Amino acid sequence: MSERNPIPEKPSVLEPWRITAFGIVALFIFAVVFVRLFSLQILQGDEWLSEAENNRTETISLPTRRGVIYDRNGIILARNIASYNIAITPANLPADPGEVAEIIRQLAEYTALPIHRGDIEVDPLVQCGENLGLAEMVEIGTSFAPFQPVLVECDVSREVALIIQEKSAEWPGVSIEIEPVRDYPTGVLTSTFIGYLGPIPAALAEALSAEGFVPNRDKIGYAGLELFFDEVLRGSNGQRVVEVDVAGEVLRDIATVDQPVSGQNLVLTIDTRLQQASDAILRNEIELWNQYFGTLRISSAVVIAMNPQTGEILAMVSYPSYENNRFARFIPQYYYEQLLADLTYPLLNKAVGAQLPAGSVFKLVTAVGALNEGIITPEQVIQTPGLITVTESFYSNDPGRAREFVDWNREGFGSLNFVGCLANSSNVCFYKLGGGYQDEIPEGVGICRLGTYARALGYDQFLGIELPDETNGLVPDPTWKRINQGENWSTGDTYIAGVGQGFVISTPLQVLVSAATIANDGVLMQPTMVREVVDGDGNVVPVVMDDEGNLLTVGYDASGNVIGLDENGNVVDETNVVSPFTPDVKWDLTVNPRIQNYENPSGIGACRETDELTTVEPWVFELVQRGMRTAVTSGTLLEQFEGLTVAAAGKTGTAEYCDAVALEKNLCIPGNWPTHSWTVAYAPFDNPEIVVVAFLYNGGEGASVAGPVVRRVLEAYFELKAIDASLGAP
Repeated sequence: MSERNPIPEKPSVLEPWRITAFGIVALFIFAVVFVRLFSLQILQGDEWLSEAENNRTETISLPTRRGVIYDRNGIILARNIASYNIAITPANLPADPGEVAEIIRQLAEYTALPIHRGDIEVDPLVQCGENLGLAEMVEIGTSFAPFQPVLVECDVSREVALIIQEKSAEWPGVSIEIEPVRDYPTGVLTSTFIGYLGPIPAALAEALSAEGFVPNRDKIGYAGLELFFDEVLRGSNGQRVVEVDVAGEVLRDIATVDQPVSGQNLVLTIDTRLQQASDAILRNEIELWNQYFGTLRISSAVVIAMNPQTGEILAMVSYPSYENNRFARFIPQYYYEQLLADLTYPLLNKAVGAQLPAGSVFKLVTAVGALNEGIITPEQVIQTPGLITVTESFYSNDPGRAREFVDWNREGFGSLNFVGCLANSSNVCFYKLGGGYQDEIPEGVGICRLGTYARALGYDQFLGIELPDETNGLVPDPTWKRINQGENWSTGDTYIAGVGQGFVISTPLQVLVSAATIANDGVLMQPTMVREVVDGDGNVVPVVMDDEGNLLTVGYDASGNVIGLDENGNVVDETNVVSPFTPDVKWDLTVNPRIQNYENPSGIGACRETDELTTVEPWVFELVQRGMRTAVTSGTLLEQFEGLTVAAAGKTGTAEYCDAVALEKNLCIPGNWPTHSWTVAYAPFDNPEIVVVAFLYNGGEGASVAGPVVRRVLEAYFELKAIDASLGAP
């Protein structure tokens, strides 16, 4: 009997060291997971919750409606019109690629776009068909945001939009989106003060994004009133918070929709009818003289009309202008560069931004100063030969040198009193009044007092009109000349400044305001382009701005008057109440002391001020008015204003100049420089309703070139007034 071998025991697979190792590994994995979960859910919980919420939600900006700009009679100068864009939403296209290809083929027949163009491997998606074909735009849209409409062609005609809309039932995924764009019905006629819009620049993107604006979609004002009143006009965007799926499809609203707030509307002081008449009159005069000379002699010009009693600008023409409708959707680079290269500066509103020699229209300043300072009496007779010789000195004990000063009338005018000097615009008379002459005029007004009277009448400062182009001009003094010219002031400089030449520069608006202040018996009114700001229902909205054009919070004083408050609720002293409109008196020179007295009015060395300020006597303005009236009845404007049925008063100016354009054309001949043409006039003489200034670049004699423009604008104003009266208009 054989002996069986015993069956050996199997060794245990769960040896202690294995169990220990497994436990350590499991514990390590658990610890890692725990730490990671703790980090994700506890330490970074808020961050990831926010990220998840951002993936689930989307904020859609709802564009606002920009305010409309009207003239004083309700004529629209700037508005929003519908622009029709063809859009394709890739997610809504058929699933069959063949059907999609057929839709694209049919759609291409109604657009200016090819089916294929560009390379999607290198070209990013630029909407409105700027770089890709229809198929490429759909392919990119499908890949990145299938539920986001792709604008394949923008600003199509209304007829095409209606066809596309009708066929949208057969073409799923194809639709018409309506986008508001700015439209300027009066275009070139008003563009220099209306302005235009442009995309939000990079410098403002962060600030405006914080206010809810979208840099790649929304636009802001770039020029004119569109820029100055941008905050008033643009309103504020709304927003819609929605839930979206992973493909970007909107599922539902998850918050109350914040509706956009439309911008406020501007009602201007401009009368478009007078604006159109002024523009036509100016263009006709330019064409007439250019044809007469057989060359493009007059290349730019300005006409402004204002109510001197209220400061309301009734017309403002800056020639040449530009077509702001070409900037409605985007700013064409070639057109913009063309405008920038044009030496006539069509983008500049020359009515407020051109710095020009005023010439003889500046003699109104010298006249007021000479009378008020007692330099001349109303009855005093001045000898006015065609030429005088004076000793030009640069410092007190300088023996000087002889210098001749000639009159525009080389034969002279003989003996003239003050009114005759002004009516005939005698240079020699005003040389003497400005700088003095021997025993006849022992002491002239002097450059120091000339400056203070000029500033009192509106020169050498920003007048605060609501236009970003405005510049301040210059009435120099000895300190300015030493700093900027490296030379002392001379008596000859004073003689030249007294007739508006030399270093004196001004804007057409300043010339207008100076004459308006004289016509208004010394009361300088705040010039304004805006009558009021209204909401969509026509209700007047109070608007207050500071001196720099920034919006202030509206408040009211104890009497119920509108005042401006800063961000801390403090009253801002220097403000401009834009709306509601009330004529704003900047100062009354017969009441408010604004004339600085000087110890050394000649300015040889420096202007030394005293602590005393004085006013202007009312009779001074009355006598200057009489001189301006005599200029029309028997002086420099007699021929041009003869037969005018309304009594008018005015002043002409012929200003010598030598700028880059004149130098290039070899016009700057010593002793025979080219000249600009000026005329300013107001009517009716006894109760002025309108004051008009005309400036024509390189026009020559002021009376014969600018005078007819002013006369015809005055006639147009009173004709329109008669028409309104016959129709019962207020």
